[in-house]
Formats: sequence, structure tokens, C-alpha cells
Amino acid sequence: MNPGFPPAQGTADDAVLDRAITKAAWRLVPVLIAMYMLSYLDRANIGFAKQAFQSSTGVSEAAFAFGASIFFIGYALFEFPSNLALHKVGARRWLARIMITWGCVASMMLFTKSDTSFSVVRFLLGAAEAGFFPGAILYMTYWFPSKARGRILGLFYY
Repeated sequence: MNPGFPPAQGTADDAVLDRAITKAAWRLVPVLIAMYMLSYLDRANIGFAKQAFQSSTGVSEAAFAFGASIFFIGYALFEFPSNLALHKVGARRWLARIMITWGCVASMMLFTKSDTSFSVVRFLLGAAEAGFFPGAILYMTYWFPSKARGRILGLFYY
């Protein structure tokens, strides 16, 4: 079950490398794809939940628009520090931190009842998610050599 890699041409070392790449691809890429899909759903879901959220909390149109967009301000502000920490701590630990913090902050949306709390939680959500995408790319560069990285990144992006 080789995910699109050409068969090894030559030495036994090439065959071992191809098997290692295939094994790593089957173990890592599905988890990273699931994490990436969750990040996309998190950003897109706020628009789908708008009407029900506004009717149950009383958040105004302007406050909802501000809260939905402040997510990206938190994301942008904490992207660079998150990438520095990722390099220092390691991609595996930092990605785990991102996912745990992100899940906890996303759960805080349950307690938002006002314009201010909605905006604060959305900002914190952006800060918690910052660094995920570059971290996932960096993590894949640790596991896959350049000959396989293009295909693996293609699977991840697709």
C-alpha cells in the first residue's frame, strides 16, 4: 500500500527508505489531515452557527462580526511567537499543546453570553490555534525526505 511513491530503483537501502516513508505516511498524514480539517471547520462553523448563537445570546450583528474577525488578529499576533516556541520545544509537543489549548478554549464558547465574552473567547481561540499550520509543515519535514515531501504535502493540502 504505497501512497503513490515510485518503487525503489537500486539498492536495498532505497527499498528500506521507501517502506519507512510509506509507514510514516500512513501513520502521520491521516492524523495531521484530521487536525487540519478541524481547524478549517472551527473557522467556518462560526458562520453556520450565527443565527442560532445570536438568538440565544443576544449578541448584536456588529459584535458578532467583530468577534468573528478578531480571531484572525489573535492568530496573526501569536503566529510568530508560536513558531519560535515550536522550534524550541519541538513540533510534536507543540502541536499537542495547540490542540489541547484549542479544544479547551473552543469549549469556552459554551459560556459566552455577551458581546465582550464572545470577542475575548474568539481572540483566545485565534491565539491558541496560531502556529498549527506551520507546525504541521515543519513536523512533516522532520519525517519525510525531500523526494517524498512534495507528495505528502499534496496529500495534506488536498
